[in-house]
Amino acid sequence: MTASVRIGIDLGGTKIEAVALSPAGEEIARRRVTTPHDYAASLDAIAGLVRELDRAADDTGTVGVGIPGTVVPQTGLVKNANSVWLNGRPLGRDLEERLDRPVRLMNDANCFALSEATDGAAAGADVVFGIILGTGVGGGIVVDGRCLSGANLIAGEWGHNPLPWLGADESPGPPCYCGKRGCVETWLSGPALERDHAEHTGLTLPAREIARAAVDGDPGAAATLARYHDRLGRALASLINVLDPDVVVLGGGMSNIAGLPEAAYAAVPRYLFAAGASAVPVATRVVRAAHGDSSGVRGAAWLWPASA
Repeated sequence: MTASVRIGIDLGGTKIEAVALSPAGEEIARRRVTTPHDYAASLDAIAGLVRELDRAADDTGTVGVGIPGTVVPQTGLVKNANSVWLNGRPLGRDLEERLDRPVRLMNDANCFALSEATDGAAAGADVVFGIILGTGVGGGIVVDGRCLSGANLIAGEWGHNPLPWLGADESPGPPCYCGKRGCVETWLSGPALERDHAEHTGLTLPAREIARAAVDGDPGAAATLARYHDRLGRALASLINVLDPDVVVLGGGMSNIAGLPEAAYAAVPRYLFAAGASAVPVATRVVRAAHGDSSGVRGAAWLWPASA
């Protein structure tokens, strides 16, 4: 398909966001609607957004969609979506019929990573790991400008690996909804930070207030953030030991904590293989997402390469 405009759709649980980008990545138009918790209504909402952006751009754009799950290549059906009305449905085929053009679908964490690797904080890097630290913990991998999905369609799902090098007071770790204990998500999500703070101080506070209290000099909040930084450093070291990416990009609500990329980078050498035996700094950069909450929808648009 040949088009000069790329349209990206971020199909979230509460909102559907759409953006039209020029070939240079400049935003032409943006639209947003509330997500209907119904399959047919979701199709209609996406089709309506695409047509609005076609009109705004005065062109028929390519369409990429970031979804909170994956598509099984053999069947074209969605699986593992927390927006459960999508599971078992041929979302790509149904959208193509409504829009009369090809549609590319990708996991939303992969779209986040692709956005930052294309024209964001990791632009120009060969291997990029994009991390979402929010209500949950997810991730996506981009190699040479392409999303890596993996044989089981779970590449980048580091949130359900165990947190490494547990201390005696951490084992066996909190229970996770996946059925296991001690997953990275149970230590590094926003709710996990709040739980850890409550367990150590007896105070129940939102994550942003804990971070603010730490800046204001509250010793309990500072200790909570120090534990979080160390755990993030451990998890990143384990990841870097396997993938050794050029850049790790932090996104999601927790990434907005002041100084988090720097603190995580400083914690990595304590755990990284051979780092302690060398005076050479860790080569992997740890950075905050350049496009913030817009990375997912921009990455969906970038699912179509320049030659599309």
